[in-house]
Amino acid sequence: MAELTLESDFQRVNAFHTQGEEIYWGFEGLEPPISETIVNEYVRVSGYIAVRNIDSYAGYKDWFIQDFRRPGFTVELGRGVNPLPIDQFQSIYQRSLGIMLANLYL
Repeated sequence: MAELTLESDFQRVNAFHTQGEEIYWGFEGLEPPISETIVNEYVRVSGYIAVRNIDSYAGYKDWFIQDFRRPGFTVELGRGVNPLPIDQFQSIYQRSLGIMLANLYL
């Protein structure tokens, strides 16, 4: 992923993980101001909770924000213990689809 990112000109990144129904979007105050606008739209279309800062320093999103000073997000899909129950699939799909579609107009 790092090599692909270095070879590309990504304007933002979205790292999808499971569990928590939260969207992490900040890192050490290095995220650009537009990140807040983007995450607010992600929240609107997904119903997930935006979390600016957490005590984590090893994620792809963190590295991207730090090195490129562009928006990066970790989206924690679903809730529960991994593997998440299959009955969450439709809800996860709908919520993540909203986030993906938002990237087309943001």
